[in-house]
Amino acid sequence: MITLLAFILTLSVLIVIHEYGHYRVAVAFNVKVLRFSVGFGRVIWRRQSTPDSTEFVVSMLPIGGYVRMLDEREGAVPTHELHRAFNRKPLLQRSAVVCAGPAANLLLAVLLYATAHWIGVDEFKPVLGLPVAGSVADSAGLRSGDWVREISNNGEDWSEVRSMTDLRWELTQAVVGGQRSYLRVTDSAGRARRQLVLETDRLDAGDIDAELVQRIGIGGPYSAPVLSSLKPDGPADKAGLRAGDQVLSVDGIDIVDGSQLRELIRASAKTQTAAAMQWRVERDTQVLDVTVQPMVVVEGSARVGRIEAYIGRTPEMVTVRYGPIEGVTRAFRRTWEMSALTLKMFSLMVIGDASLKNLSGPLTIADYAGQSVRLGLAYYLGFLAIVSVSLGVLNLLPLPMLDGGHLMYYLFEAITGRPVSGAWLEYLQRAGVAVLMMLMALALYNDVARLLSLY
Repeated sequence: MITLLAFILTLSVLIVIHEYGHYRVAVAFNVKVLRFSVGFGRVIWRRQSTPDSTEFVVSMLPIGGYVRMLDEREGAVPTHELHRAFNRKPLLQRSAVVCAGPAANLLLAVLLYATAHWIGVDEFKPVLGLPVAGSVADSAGLRSGDWVREISNNGEDWSEVRSMTDLRWELTQAVVGGQRSYLRVTDSAGRARRQLVLETDRLDAGDIDAELVQRIGIGGPYSAPVLSSLKPDGPADKAGLRAGDQVLSVDGIDIVDGSQLRELIRASAKTQTAAAMQWRVERDTQVLDVTVQPMVVVEGSARVGRIEAYIGRTPEMVTVRYGPIEGVTRAFRRTWEMSALTLKMFSLMVIGDASLKNLSGPLTIADYAGQSVRLGLAYYLGFLAIVSVSLGVLNLLPLPMLDGGHLMYYLFEAITGRPVSGAWLEYLQRAGVAVLMMLMALALYNDVARLLSLY
């Protein structure tokens, strides 16, 4: 229920703001607005203060909205109202009305980001777990327990890294821009400062997805290799392990963090029966040697080992909050960067350099909306900002049926001195509907595939 309500709220807010942008600028230019609709289909709520005023409605299908303006192309217009018809307005005014919807979404994103920055969120401290062997992070010399303090894409202009989220975002920006990432790190206590270079310029921008940072070699935040809880009669319990045991080595391999230990346990199930593992653990001040026999379970098509114990302490958290001015400046910067990333990814998908699997639809949006609501207000506002940016940017694409398509019509009119003919408008509109339907079908397919773990 929370997921459904969060999804409906997300759509409603973004649609209302987008259409209000069109409406507000149209009214400012004395264009008569006949209807302001949230949703399509049968009207379920209507309000109109006078017969000559705008009719505000809510329709059955909350998957979009529209603002209907007085226009000679859509019907006869009384002579005394011709000066209020949209098609009679100067080209710049018509263009401004069209641009106002996406602009409203982008301005909303700035406000949402700023509010989230002022509220503050609890994030993982950027202290890293063991990098993936042979990865970009491993080659750069990152080690388990390294605390990333600053990052730069040119080695000269540095930005503070306050959380793992900051680090992931800056690394994504470096990959998009084909740049290297320069890091200033210390140990977990803030000592032994050094500078490293991540060759993120080696990665393909078309590979940007949720696993990008893992491909760079950076997994989760550092978590000590300590057993926190054990399931009764599980492999760990039968081996004599206890909560609070710190694992020093497994089969002679020194253990430096929880993620490394988890991977070794999972990798033990190479056959029907997992190989016994020789553990050395520290309990209080005593060092013990223990034989652990993992159990084998099937996850998807893979066999993995388990010991039925929770491994690792909760990673250290930090509260990330910004002041009034910095919160706004960072909001503008994040909106700009997110807009550029959205446009970049869409262009890469069009030319085939990025997978179409990155396209998400309503089910994914609903899922993320529900998750962000459960995490707290600031997280939900940040999620809402991301979707608002996407809506604003995608509506500016030069596709018929979208605001960007109308702007292309006006560009043609500005160059030729005449509007696009009615016949061409009809052809382009049909083509636009076909393209949008295919995109929606693909996005929905991707959603279902993710839910069924096909991707």
